[in-house]
Amino acid sequence: MNKIRHLAIIMDGNGRWAKAKNKNRSYGHSKGLENLKNIIKKIVNLKIRYLTLYTFSYDNWKRSTLEIKYIFSLLDNYLNKNYLELKNKKISVKFVGEQNRLPLKIKKLINLYNNRNVKRPKLHINIAFNYSSKKELLNAFKLIKKKKLNINEKTVNKTLYTKLFPDPDLLIRTGGHKRLSDFLLWQISYTEIFFVKKLWPDFNSKDLSNILRNFKVIKRNYGK
Repeated sequence: MNKIRHLAIIMDGNGRWAKAKNKNRSYGHSKGLENLKNIIKKIVNLKIRYLTLYTFSYDNWKRSTLEIKYIFSLLDNYLNKNYLELKNKKISVKFVGEQNRLPLKIKKLINLYNNRNVKRPKLHINIAFNYSSKKELLNAFKLIKKKKLNINEKTVNKTLYTKLFPDPDLLIRTGGHKRLSDFLLWQISYTEIFFVKKLWPDFNSKDLSNILRNFKVIKRNYGK
């Protein structure tokens, strides 16, 4: 039976969910965050140690300025309000991604969390924010060249944003689209991938449990 240490989620569908209810996209993002809180509670109860969330891709800058500002405000409000609570619940939060183009306020918040130490965390959350897997790999190759190291799997792994975490065992993408969207392209070479039709605000703990049940009995050959 397969064990899961690291779960990755592409939380897709907030905007389409809101549109279906004749609401603006910001309403969908707000409901998406509410749902994330419930899913995190479930993940802590399941004793999954690592969770990586695709929250804002580098390509999301193509969206409207209004929508981007709202996403930033959601992040700012949630992480500021829950700073002590997350620590008390033994949840470590780190960010992976580029910091260029981000507002100074968001950069300070990211650095605050990245530099914080949570003793014996029950859950490590990686927030992929302003993230691009292609840029992550390019940065890794540049760093390897700068340090005059040999380019091999080991040196690449050590220079990725995710170098402190195991590769994901399972990736879930909600929203019905069957693509990776520049997310963890190096790290998911042997990750099991589940594409879910439900939009993110409708994805619930029961859906997660069903996927995990199926994951546990998958035969994972790793090329054998």
